[in-house]
Amino acid sequence: MTLPRLAALLTCVPLMSQAEQVGEVGVDWTGNDIIIEAVPDPKVEGVTCHIAYFDRGLIDRLSKGNWFEDPSNASIACRQTGPITVGDIDRSEDGEDVFSASRSIVLKSLRVKRIFDEANQTLIYLVHASELVDGSAKLAVSTVPLYGSD
Repeated sequence: MTLPRLAALLTCVPLMSQAEQVGEVGVDWTGNDIIIEAVPDPKVEGVTCHIAYFDRGLIDRLSKGNWFEDPSNASIACRQTGPITVGDIDRSEDGEDVFSASRSIVLKSLRVKRIFDEANQTLIYLVHASELVDGSAKLAVSTVPLYGSD
């Protein structure tokens, strides 16, 4: 287990317990991987998001000297995986966090935020990096229509 993944487990235990690793793809000989996790929305039954992100290997960390940080890049796809039941969700324009994982020891996290588009009856899921300084424009979005749902 790499240091950022251990830090994520220590700082986000309640949220991390909901994520399940479902895939791991090696991308080079230095141990760098793409991790794919399934994250069910805790307040919207029947919706699961799959998040893919880069996990740096030990050789890459040693060669580049940046031990405690992974890139901010991530991809997300959210789909209906059963009958949808929307619970008590935040319906404000700011939405609410569904998932968060540390991408460095202290200052950076990977977040999934849910925003409800009431006019179009759609849930919007945004994955982005949250950083104390130098915010990142790296983001991805996925939507789940609620047409015909309760």
